[in-house]
Amino acid sequence: MLSATSMKNEKLKISAMKYFVRSLKYFCALCVLCIVLMGLMLMTGTSALSLDDTLYAMFHTDRYLMLFTAIVVLAALYPRFGFVERKVEGDVEENREQIVNAFKSAGFSLRGEEDGVMTFRADGPLRKLMLLGEDEIKVSQYGQWIQIDGIRRGVARVEYRLDSYIQMSKHD
Repeated sequence: MLSATSMKNEKLKISAMKYFVRSLKYFCALCVLCIVLMGLMLMTGTSALSLDDTLYAMFHTDRYLMLFTAIVVLAALYPRFGFVERKVEGDVEENREQIVNAFKSAGFSLRGEEDGVMTFRADGPLRKLMLLGEDEIKVSQYGQWIQIDGIRRGVARVEYRLDSYIQMSKHD
């Protein structure tokens, strides 16, 4: 049996690994975005440089080194600011229908329920890709609050809908 300290250390290792993987995903996504933008500029003729000049500048000037540094910094900070935990006043059991409807209207489906925690995932491969595979949002009870934990874009979308759905149900 694991002691409380070993379990805490194990959770920290898992959290650190999740953080690293999320940063790596965001780094790759930002690199792809830069390549796509450069490619579009070259294809449309809006680039001031030719392909050879762009590649030369990319690896031999400070300008692209600064771009690379900015991408690394953004990727390193993304997990810290890209994931949030929000609370909406309500009860998971009483407001179950509103919770499921709020997620459904935001493009998420209930994928599991265990120990009072509802797990939602994005519908469709394009939505999952847009969320970099980080489409899991967990819903649980925290005192008098419904706690929503996951990627900022998904949580914000659901939080707004859920709050309005619960307010509407109170007025009915």
